[in-house]
Amino acid sequence: MRLASKLVVIAVLSLAACGHKKPEGGGGEGTAAPKSLYDRLGGKDAITVVVDDFVTNVAGDARINKFFTAAAGDPNEMNHFKEMLVDQICNATGGPCEYKGKSMPEAHKGMGITHEDFTALVEDLKKSLDAHDVPAQEQSELLGALGPLEPDIVGK
Repeated sequence: MRLASKLVVIAVLSLAACGHKKPEGGGGEGTAAPKSLYDRLGGKDAITVVVDDFVTNVAGDARINKFFTAAAGDPNEMNHFKEMLVDQICNATGGPCEYKGKSMPEAHKGMGITHEDFTALVEDLKKSLDAHDVPAQEQSELLGALGPLEPDIVGK
């Protein structure tokens, strides 16, 4: 994986820590099983739209776009990168996709990511979620997983 691709993996692998699972069985009689976060987000198509917007935000963010110059210059690398992000978010939110990437410490080793870089990435993701009218509860579930993973990413 190229150095440029690794930073965006921060967000997606962080989301994997959400631990959301597809609901098992229904509730009591007359109550429907709660929908997975994946379903509440609108499924893979909706996740793909948000990821496309997110990558655009990151590419335009002078605070962190230096981490993405290699991927931005190669359309094949960028497409692979986006597909990987979509699969990670899909999987992390209870969808049917499978992510086969590296662990957080392994993916970010030697990158020198700072707290400020991490915060900028989260802000770019939040901007994309807002732009696509993702409800506050779903945003909270996604973004709530980012903070605890910061120690596995920053300074690795």
